[in-house]
Amino acid sequence: MYHKTKSYRIFAMFNYTGLFIISLLCVLPLVHVLAVSFSAKSAADANIVSLWPVDFTLEAYKKTMNNPAFILSLWVSIKRTVIGTGLTLLLAFLAAYPLSRENNRFKGRNVYSWLFVFAMVFNGGLVPFYIMIQKVGLMGSFWALVLPGAVNIYLTILMMNFFRGIPKELEEAALIDGAGHFKTLFSIFLPVSKPAIATLGLFSIVFHWNSWFDGLLYTNAPGQYPLATFLQTVIIQRDMSSLSLDPVTMDLISQKTVNSAQIFIGALPVLIIYPFMQKYFVKGLVVGSVKE
Repeated sequence: MYHKTKSYRIFAMFNYTGLFIISLLCVLPLVHVLAVSFSAKSAADANIVSLWPVDFTLEAYKKTMNNPAFILSLWVSIKRTVIGTGLTLLLAFLAAYPLSRENNRFKGRNVYSWLFVFAMVFNGGLVPFYIMIQKVGLMGSFWALVLPGAVNIYLTILMMNFFRGIPKELEEAALIDGAGHFKTLFSIFLPVSKPAIATLGLFSIVFHWNSWFDGLLYTNAPGQYPLATFLQTVIIQRDMSSLSLDPVTMDLISQKTVNSAQIFIGALPVLIIYPFMQKYFVKGLVVGSVKE
């Protein structure tokens, strides 16, 4: 009966209105970018494109997909996202299992937990971290984009909380049947952890796909840039020379339409993946916060 009260209906009205406005604020910029990418040079340069293309054309997408620098950075981003996400999930999975056990089964659990929390809260800063990347020989290599962020403590804590929500009887039954810890981890915990793995995987995918600052710091040439770094460089510097176009072609297309096309293509993989992973959010995160 509570949902029929006047106060509840007023709350619901404000709630739906607020969510609708927030949704528009998130979606409209992307729709505008998409409209500009499909518009002609004259319309884009005159700033008359709003939410619908003016003089529809695919020229910006043709030039973008024929740009070797863009394709190369796209490949670097795909490789980084796949390898980085896989490595981060594996390390979080392996670290979360012992940290989720009781003190009587893992004597040093509290010490390791505090070390993880300390490393998450405090760090040496950008300059010492940059020097460390140089000293270990990662500067200018692809692995400088993957290895420094391979151990994500925040994701490890989320996974650890999820493990604590799994009934102890499952693990005890496996141990009684003679399974070791690795057998228990991969045969019992892994199948029931799919919501958490999917949720953390999406976090890691978005992180690796959108990261641009580390690419700017740790790579030495534009050919090593991930896509986010490439887009940041092109948009901030407003340099059409990266498109490798002849002067006649550059006069026919707009910087705005090309940048918009590149931005939309760069955001497209996350937009495609997100709806399929969203269903795991509630189960993958809320279950981890339920205490016995």
